[in-house]
Amino acid sequence: MNVFEKHVLPNGLRILTAGMPQAKSVACFVMLAAGSRYETRETNGIAHFSEHMFFKGTERRPSARQIAGEIDSIGGEFNAFTGKEYTGYYVKCAAEHRDVALDVLVDMLRNSKFDSEEIEREKGVIVEEMNMYFDTPRDYLEGVYDELLYGDQPLGWDIIGTKETVRGATRETFLDYLDRWYRGPRMIAGVAGAVGDDILKRLEELLGNVQDGVPGAPDPVAWEQTTPRVKAHSKQSDQAHVRLGVHSYPLDNPDRYNLALLATVLGGGMSSRLFTEVRERRGLAYYIFGYNQSYTDAGTLFAQGGVDINRIDEAIQTIVAEFKRIADEPVSEDELEKARNFAKGRLVLSLEDPKGTILFGLRTEVLEDKIREPDEVLAGFDRVTREDIQRVAQDIIREERLNLAVIGPFDDAARFEKLLSFS
Repeated sequence: MNVFEKHVLPNGLRILTAGMPQAKSVACFVMLAAGSRYETRETNGIAHFSEHMFFKGTERRPSARQIAGEIDSIGGEFNAFTGKEYTGYYVKCAAEHRDVALDVLVDMLRNSKFDSEEIEREKGVIVEEMNMYFDTPRDYLEGVYDELLYGDQPLGWDIIGTKETVRGATRETFLDYLDRWYRGPRMIAGVAGAVGDDILKRLEELLGNVQDGVPGAPDPVAWEQTTPRVKAHSKQSDQAHVRLGVHSYPLDNPDRYNLALLATVLGGGMSSRLFTEVRERRGLAYYIFGYNQSYTDAGTLFAQGGVDINRIDEAIQTIVAEFKRIADEPVSEDELEKARNFAKGRLVLSLEDPKGTILFGLRTEVLEDKIREPDEVLAGFDRVTREDIQRVAQDIIREERLNLAVIGPFDDAARFEKLLSFS
């Protein structure tokens, strides 16, 4: 059974709807197939900065307070998020207020003033957000790891940008970025829940005259690796944070479901191999997990944990050993079934509310230019075999492709290199 309906307007803008008869609320989204990966070195951070500025005032709603007040007056929630390959804006509210939500959302995205004084004020907010990010090792570790993996190209840069690029942004910086990427073919409106019978007509009225045009695409990612690599960020702390991983597959790879269950066996949930071995048996970490992050033309399978500074070597060696074991030995039938049910269960739970449902559809449409229905994903998990998992593990988990990022009171990254060995 199909959950989503898709329509394309003459300007290339796509509309995705998911009616949920049981819902009393509606989730209204606009997502862009554009994120920090679509920036230059000089404009790094502008996608995220733009997200902030859309909430600062339009001609009809001149201030952030008026925009927030209108959503508060209908009891709604609204927010935005910026990733490396997409940006999203949403309002979720009671179904009776759908048109107010859509009007505010589209007004923000199409008529924001980008007032120069407001931009200068917001620079201080972004810099403080940056300081918070840098002071939170569990979050900042992602940036250290991505720079190690991808180097000086957009996937290797922080989404939030640098203090220099943020402070250097002008009104023209925003307008140039938006004029290039915020066009019909890269924009998808999504509505789920009690969507209403006239939703297509309403969205065409609001978005039918968004500028058309093909804005191009970011440069493809490039990487090569022949030896294990380490990057350490020295910071005084009471806990070390480590992320160890390998390059994996892009989103549309035929082995996507095999890779997902491989990541689940390795580090999904509190009975996964990493959680059991690193935390429960050895007491080396409070948090530890494994995950696969795929982009349109790249991917990485990694483990991350916050570990005892004095036992960091043992923690890294234990994680390395679990990577090697899952490549050397087939997973058991019981492990496979548990991982399969875990992945399927998490997907089903995420689809229980309008926001989760439309997010699922929008992500596949934005990143893959097609709808991937939940039933297709569930069937994909059902097809995975033990042999599939081991084949994928042996393909991507190799000693020469290990990458280790560390944050902690360490000045010498080379001291960790000897730990990245399968022998």
